[in-house]
Amino acid sequence: MVVGNLRNAQVVIDRQAIKYNVREEVKRLKQGTELFAVVKADGYGHGMVPVAQAAQAAGATGFCVAILDEALGLREAHFTAPILVLGITRPELAEIAASQHISLTVGSKDWLVAAKNAMTKQSHIEPLAVHLGIDSGMGRIGFTQVVDFLAAVAFIKQNPEYFIFEGIFTHFATADEQDTTYFQQQVKKFNAYVAQLDQRPRYVHVSNSATSLWHDACNGNMVRFGVAIYGLNPSGTAISELPYPLQPALSLTSEIVFCKQIHAGDSVSYGATYTAEADEYIGTVPMGYADGWLRRLQGFHVLVDGHPCEIVGRICMDQFMIRLPKPYDVGTKVTLIGEDQGAEITLQEVAAYSDTIHYELACILTNRLPRKYIN
Repeated sequence: MVVGNLRNAQVVIDRQAIKYNVREEVKRLKQGTELFAVVKADGYGHGMVPVAQAAQAAGATGFCVAILDEALGLREAHFTAPILVLGITRPELAEIAASQHISLTVGSKDWLVAAKNAMTKQSHIEPLAVHLGIDSGMGRIGFTQVVDFLAAVAFIKQNPEYFIFEGIFTHFATADEQDTTYFQQQVKKFNAYVAQLDQRPRYVHVSNSATSLWHDACNGNMVRFGVAIYGLNPSGTAISELPYPLQPALSLTSEIVFCKQIHAGDSVSYGATYTAEADEYIGTVPMGYADGWLRRLQGFHVLVDGHPCEIVGRICMDQFMIRLPKPYDVGTKVTLIGEDQGAEITLQEVAAYSDTIHYELACILTNRLPRKYIN
């Protein structure tokens, strides 16, 4: 996608906020516990490489990504720290991961057998580090039977020239909820797997951001710190109490490119879904759903000169309109997410209006919006 560098619409990322969020969590970790920064999905829309740089400077000792391509992108950016791919990678790509010292998630013995066969046919040089995923209740990937898990562990031990048993982990489905019943069930299931091991691998980890913030007794010796890096509460609004205040790293700004007066009876945008009841001033902002500013945000508001200004009419692919309290000059700043003269719009507020979660909104801000880094 072409980046809109010549248009005044951008995502602004505060590096110091990222560093602060990581440092505060590192302070809370028990001695010997590492923090891996989760930088998948282009750093949750914040920019994978700049986020990784800031997180590492603040104390992160490794990284988690979703797909092998993201891990290779970190290696190409000269990161040498451990990297774990959290999703399932095709077994025929095992040698590529091994050659770049990238650890892969494994959820079945069959995967290990296929990976060994692939590496045997290729110019196998060094063993692949693997983390065995346990499906303790997420229902996504991982072992669901202890007997199958133990068979995979045995296979790894029988093939040390191909595999290193580096880690065991699970992922919680409800760590960000007040009710901990299901969470505790998952903890119990995971612990039953770990108890079967004669010797633990280097990493035993269960904690995403929510778990580390609210259930840190479960941390193991590695934390997969994700959405909280970016200053976003993992629970949205379900749990407001935090061990330290998170600092949001992302803001979204643009400008007024056109301002006009309309009159009673005049309509705005596709479908004529908004009709003025009196004379009013309308400003046009050069962003739309092609940038990730969702069409369903009609009726929400942005900030102009510290004033909340309602989005009127349907949001277009590349533009949307707002009702202004008075005429403003072309070039006047518009804040879609962030602070402006004491007023603020949070990503959580936008998510609540959109009937979604802030994770999704951060990730869908498209690459047509340039990322600009401050501090």
